[in-house]
Amino acid sequence: MKIQQFLEHHGIRRNPFAEEDAQTDVVFKEHCIASAYHPIWDKIYGDPHEPSTSIVFGEKGAGKTALRLQIARHIRQHNREHPDEQLFVVHYDDFNPFLDRFRDTLGRRQRRRADRVLREWKLWDHMDAILSLGITGLVDRLLGVRQPAGVVEGEFDPAAIDRLDRHQARDLLLLAACYDQSTSTTFRDRWHALRQRLRFSTLGSYWTLATGIGGTLLVLVLWILLARGGWTQGWVSVLALLLIAASWKPWLWQAARAYWLARCIRKQVRLSNRDIASLRSVLMYFPFHELAAQPLPTKDSTDDRYEMLMKLQSCLQSLGFRGIIVLMDRLDEPHLINGSAELMKALLWPILDNKFLKHPGLGLKIMAPIELTRFVDREDREFYQRARLDKQNMVESFQWTGEALYDVASARLAACAMDDANPTLRQLIDPAVSDRRILEALRLLRTPRHLFKFLYRLFVQHCNSHVEGQESWEISAENFEAMLALYQRDQDAFDRGLGAG
Repeated sequence: MKIQQFLEHHGIRRNPFAEEDAQTDVVFKEHCIASAYHPIWDKIYGDPHEPSTSIVFGEKGAGKTALRLQIARHIRQHNREHPDEQLFVVHYDDFNPFLDRFRDTLGRRQRRRADRVLREWKLWDHMDAILSLGITGLVDRLLGVRQPAGVVEGEFDPAAIDRLDRHQARDLLLLAACYDQSTSTTFRDRWHALRQRLRFSTLGSYWTLATGIGGTLLVLVLWILLARGGWTQGWVSVLALLLIAASWKPWLWQAARAYWLARCIRKQVRLSNRDIASLRSVLMYFPFHELAAQPLPTKDSTDDRYEMLMKLQSCLQSLGFRGIIVLMDRLDEPHLINGSAELMKALLWPILDNKFLKHPGLGLKIMAPIELTRFVDREDREFYQRARLDKQNMVESFQWTGEALYDVASARLAACAMDDANPTLRQLIDPAVSDRRILEALRLLRTPRHLFKFLYRLFVQHCNSHVEGQESWEISAENFEAMLALYQRDQDAFDRGLGAG
């Protein structure tokens, strides 16, 4: 008996439970993303008019990634309905590029062990990563590149760029100099394209160069005239050289200062792929007074990062964005962490800072593995005072009841139903299995991923138990109980293997 026969008999077009990962789940993305919600959805999503932070702890397969995708979808809908009060979304879920660059900046002994690497990871490194993602995606959209970075969501009217004043254009160019990580073209070409798009004049930065060239030419002309008049004494040549050096002093000072700033930025932004030479050449286009007292990430502290974050928010506000939402997920997937709870803690804990989590106009939605809750319970008073988890809309356990999982299964069956069909999970299972028993079994499965795996295996086992010509259109109680016991046994063994690892 083919599984497609079984599904079509009940008016189901395709198997609703074949996918296990929300990232590639077509049924979820096309249908259930707008209809299947966890009961605590409102607490996590919040009000888009006032961006807020939420922290969700859930086990693997509980639907954290699906929740992130749902939040992003609802924000897209909000942005369409409120073009002047949009939210700029940053998907902070791929840590490998940042961790690899970060590790390369450390000493040879530190980079050998993952725990030593992550011990050096600080809050400002998280801020640098978020700024890098946000700036790279924003510059892509400002330049109108064909395939902008997908880690950022937020569209705006190109005419809104004209609303940026000169100070905001300068701030945006400084942010791009420090944080734009695009590799689609050379850094200098991309920066100059952005400067032209913003119509930012850099003529004021050439006066030092003009002084050096003009002074050199003037001294040479005077020296030639003196030489023709017979003034060929040695002191004339020495004086000429001194005057030429004096004319180049402002440019040399500007170049030295730009080099020093570029060196400090490259040292402190430990996630950057920028080289000192290209960064120095870009900084040379800013007049001295434009860079004076400007915050730049030149120190190992968060103060300048907060200032630069506020500059980004100011530019975004002029483009029609009310706030920024950062969706943080997949903490267990970086190859440096490799599923280790201790290493996940080392990566996540620095960002749990109430000042950052409650920064005005910024909301973080952090999807964290359930294994980290045991570390939260062990923390001291200092951690709780710094993180203030009581103010972060924290969900200690992203759990599903049997009734909620039944609704998820029903929503997926409806999404895959044929025209005029209304299949339910109850119809697929023999009446000998009571409604109460079905809900109890689903409760034992705990998460949507386990639900999908179990139902998929149950359908396959049922079809393999019958030959064509002797089909059975209801899953027997024996098959149901046997497959449930087998699945629980396999899952317990898998969990024990993870715990031992």
